[in-house]
Amino acid sequence: MSSLVLTPPEALVADEPVRHLDDTHLRFTRLSKRYPGQLTDALKEINLSIRRGEIFGIIGRSGAGKSSLIRTINRLERPSGGSVEVDGVDIDRLNEDQLVAFRRRTGMIFQHFNLLSAKTVRQNIELPLRVAGVPPAERRSRVDALLELVGLGDYPDAYPAQLSGGQKQRVGIARALVHNPELLLCDEATSALDPETTRAILALLQRINREFNITIVLITHEMEVIHDICHRVAVLERGEIIEYGPVWQVYGNPQQETTRILLTPAHDSLPEILAGRITATPSAPDSPLLIRLRYRGLGASLELNRVLAAFQGNVTLVESAIEHIQGRAIGYLLLSVTPSPFASAIPQTLADSVEVLGYVTAA
Repeated sequence: MSSLVLTPPEALVADEPVRHLDDTHLRFTRLSKRYPGQLTDALKEINLSIRRGEIFGIIGRSGAGKSSLIRTINRLERPSGGSVEVDGVDIDRLNEDQLVAFRRRTGMIFQHFNLLSAKTVRQNIELPLRVAGVPPAERRSRVDALLELVGLGDYPDAYPAQLSGGQKQRVGIARALVHNPELLLCDEATSALDPETTRAILALLQRINREFNITIVLITHEMEVIHDICHRVAVLERGEIIEYGPVWQVYGNPQQETTRILLTPAHDSLPEILAGRITATPSAPDSPLLIRLRYRGLGASLELNRVLAAFQGNVTLVESAIEHIQGRAIGYLLLSVTPSPFASAIPQTLADSVEVLGYVTAA
């Protein structure tokens, strides 16, 4: 088996000295983009930094500007204003030869694979190496190693029509890695895949990030993708970043309505069986009190024994949605408590926030 070795990044501009860099890999400064004939900007004053070696997610609805933003990173789209810096170098200032060298160090994975149907798996992967004039023996060694990495060691001579969607995307990932990139751009890379295949592809991207310290910028409209592998996330709406930070923080305490719609389930809605049956005062001595305990990853621990003790065991779990994101409990418990405790007697330390929703009337 050939070994896979990703070489250190080369300087983007050969005649500049090597810098002592902080952990910022990419920086967008007041970045704007307006397409010809359009009256509004597709991107508006984007200010954002992405750290070296992280998986950074960009999420938003269709038309939010996600693809425009990611395509400015390798200058497939040229900004109308502002700048994109990679390792401190403004890529808009690269000459043609420097831009070609930079793009070879920046892999890109596409939603619809972009494979050549008349070429085999091996030929599709090695095509960028052929274009770059890499010798045949080196091409073969490199492709063999990549085939093993992405789990296609048994398929070098297969054609795209003989592959599943997940296998085609693995070919796309291998092709994106042929030039030892330090940066990998994923444009809706899992949108055309079923959930099981999506999980497998995300696991592969995590492995690549972990083993080779490649910075991955991933755009998607799928919240599961952000949840599963990203370290930080930015929410894009109408060309503007409306919220960003660690994934656990944005999930646990979204500040914008768009973020709540995209990233969290309908935590503010009540089960249909309870809708319309909540009142501010009890209708009977035994009317249960409905309480929601929210966990936002801010420090409160989910301890069911404490919850039961607080209500002396007279509690029914109506609904729950708890998950762990980056090691923090995120979600809620919806509880019905009888007999109803005084609201002031409910320990506020049971969760990051405790909401008294009202009394449940008889059906």
